Amino acid sequence: MIKSLFTIGTAAALCLSISACGTTEVTPNPDYETYISQGEVFKHLSLKDIHDQTVNLRDQPSRKLVILFATWCSDSQRLFQQLNASKLVEDKTLTILAIGREENTASLTQFAQEYSVTFPLISDEKRTIYSQYANKGVPRLILLDENNRVINTLIGETDNIIEQVKWN
Repeated sequence: MIKSLFTIGTAAALCLSISACGTTEVTPNPDYETYISQGEVFKHLSLKDIHDQTVNLRDQPSRKLVILFATWCSDSQRLFQQLNASKLVEDKTLTILAIGREENTASLTQFAQEYSVTFPLISDEKRTIYSQYANKGVPRLILLDENNRVINTLIGETDNIIEQVKWN
């Protein structure tokens, strides 16, 4: 009896954690709020990555792709696979960085190895950064111009979100 209740509880917790990542519907969840709009300047222009290196967006004269994600989220995992298969990771006119929501350096280091991440990963263990841009839902993509102004924001729960990454 106790074993069966534990199994049911574990299954329920797993379902809840997966649904927190988001659905795979094309239309984003209407409860998802985005706290930064087109034309606004990105608030975090200097960040420390998991190797304790400063990533200063002010020094990057290129367009930027900022990804808010979680390592356990299947939509985030799919995004990184799509990103690695795209030409974006090779684009010298693009700066990419990813911020791990509620992730620590160890989990991000492991994720970087598993997903061959070649760009900076930022730990956001307490959601300090994430909470300034959204209320829930990962992955989130924020496209910035050369002056760190928002061009577009995307919720990456669709199958081919990388195809929607455009600065025009």
